Amino acid sequence: MNRRPHLLATAALGAATALLLTGCGGGDGDSADNDKIAGADTGGETSASPNASASEAADRPKIELPSDLTYAFTPEQTGDAVQDAVLKDNAEFIRALDAAIDAQNPRLPALEFYTEGEGAVAAQQWVESYTDAGWTVTGAVRYFDRQVTVKSKESASLSYCADESKGFSKVIKTGEVKKTKVTKDSYVAYGVQVEKNEKGVWELVKIVSTRGADRCQS
Repeated sequence: MNRRPHLLATAALGAATALLLTGCGGGDGDSADNDKIAGADTGGETSASPNASASEAADRPKIELPSDLTYAFTPEQTGDAVQDAVLKDNAEFIRALDAAIDAQNPRLPALEFYTEGEGAVAAQQWVESYTDAGWTVTGAVRYFDRQVTVKSKESASLSYCADESKGFSKVIKTGEVKKTKVTKDSYVAYGVQVEKNEKGVWELVKIVSTRGADRCQS
């Protein structure tokens, strides 16, 4: 139970049950497959192609991260302006979430900037789970197989995988890194819903995660 925590259940269930520090090491019997935010929509909608521009106009907050935390995002761009904007803001959400964890601040402005509704509540509770444990994050995480489905000018869904085999939790007081063996559960599948706000930012509104997902084993 020492891998990076991941989103577990619906924000509607409340803080007591919505998020846990579950790091799923191999073979401990602590299964967390198909952990969801209720109402998350990751089905196979037909991709739309609205004439919407990338969200470059918004005044984005600066995100400060520790030097021992790195990312890789594949792909970073697709060549489609709308899909690229969704991918960019999703990457910024991920950075903002880890920045909030590192700052031990569930209401970090950068995190609130990229979330709304159920997504904002879930993200805050996620950060609180680290804060309560006195942990932060460290290492390298690879996000891959990032696929965007555009539904309308203001709505899209995104699925992607996370390779957390080199990403871990760290005890803030002691600096101890909670390393685990690489197993199937080192890989997590995510499905998110995003909506474009009046500033042109694709905010995360719902999310579902599945640790140990077959599609992400690589």
